[in-house]
Amino acid sequence: MDYKTNVMRMLDKHKIKYKHYCYADTDAISGLEVAAALNQDPKQVFKTLVTVSKSKTYYVFMIPVEKELDLKKAAHSVDEKSIEMLKSKELLPLTGYIHGGCSPIGMKKYFTTTIDKSAQDFDTIIFSAGKIGYQVEMSLEDLEKIIKFELADITF
Repeated sequence: MDYKTNVMRMLDKHKIKYKHYCYADTDAISGLEVAAALNQDPKQVFKTLVTVSKSKTYYVFMIPVEKELDLKKAAHSVDEKSIEMLKSKELLPLTGYIHGGCSPIGMKKYFTTTIDKSAQDFDTIIFSAGKIGYQVEMSLEDLEKIIKFELADITF
């Protein structure tokens, strides 16, 4: 593959091992469609969601594409009373990513990140490479070399 996203370049720079996938030539939009296009288990393909608390603190959550974020569990996991999903139009100025191409790696600034504990069930997880049509696959151990995160039960 000739094309590299900023996420891939960052991983290369830090000598972190990963696999990459391209589904840009498909009609896949939703996380489940992406998992199907890549012929991967939707339990292993994660979406990156950005939320905001009442105090205007931002949080990143990564969950399997087949699941929904439980806002109560997610808020509890970061010691907040409540959180809500960030509006799509606020995503690009805040993170540098657009809806559908948001990666936990390479955001404009680091936000507290929580990954659903189901990620531990796999040797690797697959998530956005920071651009619609591109995904990366890596172990949690390798991901931890580039971003800090906690694991928690955050889905329903």
